[in-house]
Amino acid sequence: MKKYLKAYAFLLPIAFSIVILDQWTKSLVRANLSFNEVWMPVDWLAPYVRIVNWHNTGAAFGIFQGMNGVFLVLAFFIIAMILFYFPQIPVEDYYFRLALSLQMAGAAGNLIDRLYRGFVTDFISIGKFAVFNVADSCITMGVVVLMVGLWIEERKTKDE
Repeated sequence: MKKYLKAYAFLLPIAFSIVILDQWTKSLVRANLSFNEVWMPVDWLAPYVRIVNWHNTGAAFGIFQGMNGVFLVLAFFIIAMILFYFPQIPVEDYYFRLALSLQMAGAAGNLIDRLYRGFVTDFISIGKFAVFNVADSCITMGVVVLMVGLWIEERKTKDE
């Protein structure tokens, strides 16, 4: 039981903090911008960075539009698997634990939108790249942290 408490004491504060930030930023966008409205806080950044209220019923980068139900089920599955598997990860495996915490936060943040709105609110628009949000960023950063962690661990084993 102690193992589970220690594991979740790492996972849950990170995930909850990010979900709160994600939901807060999305609510600010929904409250202040109508659908497809663009806000550019700094004019000279307009070609590069914008805030736009966008609805996404698909996956990252706008692919698989209209498949909200599939991604709703997938998010529940991912969260359940992370909650099940997380206590089995050694405490020393910091990068893997952080990566899963970020990915769970991202899945949960977008799941909340899908459950209560039927779509995910995206709002960060950079250049010609797809519009995304804090949760999407966490999922991506989780993958990056995992890859960097694997690279660091591989380097350690080669040096030994």
